[in-house]
Amino acid sequence: MRRLTAALFALALALLPQAAQACESCYGAKTESPLIDAARVGMFLLLGVTLSVQGGFLAFFLHLRRRARRFHEAEIAVEWDELQRRNGKP
Repeated sequence: MRRLTAALFALALALLPQAAQACESCYGAKTESPLIDAARVGMFLLLGVTLSVQGGFLAFFLHLRRRARRFHEAEIAVEWDELQRRNGKP
């Protein structure tokens, strides 16, 4: 079923190529147009938002990693102290 749908879609694009082209604003537009400038600004804004959200996730996971490492090191220190006390060392 999926292959049939893909084949029909490809056939429709092959028979109607003008429907697959970009709009007049993007396809063959003047490069100094205010519309193109606005599209560039919008693209950079969306990239900035996406990268800042991903940076937030990265910072959060690094925070969790540091916290887990600190907890693990504290746990090892407590265990080492208990072993030292059992062996009679102060």
